[in-house]
Amino acid sequence: MAHMVAEPTAFSSSGEDVITRGLSIAPAAGSTNISHPITREELAHIEDLYDVEWVAKEIVKARYQQVALQFPDDLLHISVPIHQSLRRRLSSEIGLYVLADTSYGSCCVDEVAAQHIEADVIVHYGYSCLSRPSRMPVLYVFSKAPLDVDHAAECLLKLACQEAAVSELGTKSPQFILVTDVSYSHMEDELCVALRASPLLLPGSILYYNSVPRQAHPFPSTASNTSHSPPLPYLGVAANPAGSTPDSSSPQSLPTPSSHGRYTLPDAISVSSCVILYIGPESLALTNLLMTHPENTIISYDPTSQSPSAKVESVRTNRLLMRRFSMVQQARDADVIGILVGTLGVASYLPLLSRLRTLLAKHHKKSYTLSVGKLNPAKLANFAEIECFVMVACPQNSVVDAKEFLRPIVTPFELFLSLSPEPSWPGNYILDFEHVVEHQAATNSKDDGNERDADEPVFSLVTGKYRHPKRYDQGDSFSLLPDDDLTVILRNTETAVTRTSESAGADFLKQRTFKGLEQRLGEDGPSVLEQGRSGIARGYQDDHSPPEDVAE
Repeated sequence: MAHMVAEPTAFSSSGEDVITRGLSIAPAAGSTNISHPITREELAHIEDLYDVEWVAKEIVKARYQQVALQFPDDLLHISVPIHQSLRRRLSSEIGLYVLADTSYGSCCVDEVAAQHIEADVIVHYGYSCLSRPSRMPVLYVFSKAPLDVDHAAECLLKLACQEAAVSELGTKSPQFILVTDVSYSHMEDELCVALRASPLLLPGSILYYNSVPRQAHPFPSTASNTSHSPPLPYLGVAANPAGSTPDSSSPQSLPTPSSHGRYTLPDAISVSSCVILYIGPESLALTNLLMTHPENTIISYDPTSQSPSAKVESVRTNRLLMRRFSMVQQARDADVIGILVGTLGVASYLPLLSRLRTLLAKHHKKSYTLSVGKLNPAKLANFAEIECFVMVACPQNSVVDAKEFLRPIVTPFELFLSLSPEPSWPGNYILDFEHVVEHQAATNSKDDGNERDADEPVFSLVTGKYRHPKRYDQGDSFSLLPDDDLTVILRNTETAVTRTSESAGADFLKQRTFKGLEQRLGEDGPSVLEQGRSGIARGYQDDHSPPEDVAE
């Protein structure tokens, strides 16, 4: 007779198997597959595609000692070859660290993770929103997507001339602004040459463009480490006619960027009088361009489509703004606002958070500040008492399509509009933090002294009825006796009665039918004690009955 003996189990392990086990990573479509041992040709292609030589020279020139390499999820499979290539070109004293699984959007610089290793610089790979960092310098390495320059120039100018002929620009030569997705920034110079050389370009027309910056630095007042930093240029240089070279050493070529952050124009040129030519697929960058330039004719060219062609995108602007205006009206009816922190690495996000809290308190609205990382409907559904959210993130991630979310999600600019006395749309749309704060400060100075009557009803365009807003006062938090039934009475050990300020969460909990598990103290008798299971989770002793003895 043989008796099968169960395998002995340990209650704890060293965790070594978690670190040493291999992981299979699926590379992104169109990228180099490195599931097999990489060849010299593939390595040379990766080094050329992601500018390994340029990155190494910039690190040595600026004397950076701790370097963080940030990769999005779709480029993680090339992180090891790039790390090894940089290691061969740099001194062993320079630390190289790979960052993955960003705290927020992958287009933003993850300064939080970089500060864990006390990095001097971040090398950001892949798509980027080009937002100015708040603490440390950044080197951008974009993907290099293919582009048929001649075909793109012909399609864009042909459609632009047709639009100019039927618009008010037909009597004069149109001015063009070229904006490209960062994946096509390496083809900007060739594209500008092809546009200027095209016979379709009307005489007298001027093409303005800015090269996409390869480096970004925080403002001097917010820089946390400037000992190894090169000079601090602004994001973008002054717009110049195509073919000319901006003088980056001249003070005139370092203006503050526009709300889009990708171009500036001479004082004599109005933005509304220009036709914007966009190269790139449909993305959040194109959506934000449409919303921030509602008066412009925008012509896009998508190289990733099966049959690339140019089309007018301006017809989408009205639908987008109407949808966002509906969000503004919902935010106007909200009394409890949740401030979602969607970035910790974009400059001026702290002054904006402070301004939002101050303004909401001034309008007697309750605000909660939340940091939930990457958004999804399930996370925000846990905060059912919040009636509207405002997203503080980079321009690429500020505009959130809230169809699947329980509550509307607005931008800071839209929240400022909802808090204005007259809910009118000013005609422009601002996503840049600095410009949002400046716009709100200018608007707030005009509205000072116009305190709304507490008993005055407000008409809601959402419900079509009058409503009485709730008022949450931040001051006078404690008094001796309660004056309404929304307060919470606390009795301390000295039997002194105090009153806490009104709580939006307590008010919401009071209205709910389900308030959690009932304790039922003293109502139920004690249960009979029973023997429970023993062992560890992967193999309790009563999970499997012992096998019967088997005869030999």
